[in-house]
Amino acid sequence: MRESLTHIPKEFRSTITVAGVRATEIYSFSEALGVTIEQEIVRTLNDIREEWDPEEDYSSYEFVRQAQNFPDVLLRHETTREIIMGIELKSWYLLAKEGEPSFRFKITPKACEKQDFLVVVPWTLTGVIGGTPIIYKPYIELAQYMAEYRNYWWQHLRKAETTTEIVSPTDAKPYPDTRDEVADEPAEDKGSNFGRIARMGLMDEYVRSFDDLDLLGIELHSWREFFKSGGNVKVGPPKNAQSR
Repeated sequence: MRESLTHIPKEFRSTITVAGVRATEIYSFSEALGVTIEQEIVRTLNDIREEWDPEEDYSSYEFVRQAQNFPDVLLRHETTREIIMGIELKSWYLLAKEGEPSFRFKITPKACEKQDFLVVVPWTLTGVIGGTPIIYKPYIELAQYMAEYRNYWWQHLRKAETTTEIVSPTDAKPYPDTRDEVADEPAEDKGSNFGRIARMGLMDEYVRSFDDLDLLGIELHSWREFFKSGGNVKVGPPKNAQSR
């Protein structure tokens, strides 16, 4: 399944087309686009069934997206509703001002099965401020491991000046109902940083790998600076571009 997830970008096809958006307004569309892209990723997973189920052992199962519940995506039997695995799916707009994924992952380890994944899928538009979405190599990690490491990082690795206590739900279980409590919560978190996975160090190399991504002949980090400034900085050519 991990290998199949890495193949999503080459099989992904989007029905969305964005046009007529000003450069300074693109951020207001990114969240809504992200949700739609996640839906289309689920469709792509079902389209590449031969990769994750070559022997057709799971022909009665399909990936389905569930809103407002953990995990975002389930591999579920069509009739019995038996669940084999889950995927917490996060889209990451590569031109977002933060320069890193900004989502928070607070799910307690007990709510994760050992085979569940946390998958972060980066995306841009073909024309940067217009066109159709294209996605890139996803970041893939076991959800349970990520939840456990997050708690360990919060309690032992960060430079904490306040209490490091974490309050966990006592009756959490995998594939919870919508109303179940499944989030770990820090006793004190003035900066609202608990669960900011991109700030724990695990994703640093992955995030940096996109800085020099070529978008219409200009590196991504330059586009990001352009958008952050409201369009008031000059976007130069790629670093390795040779003068003519």
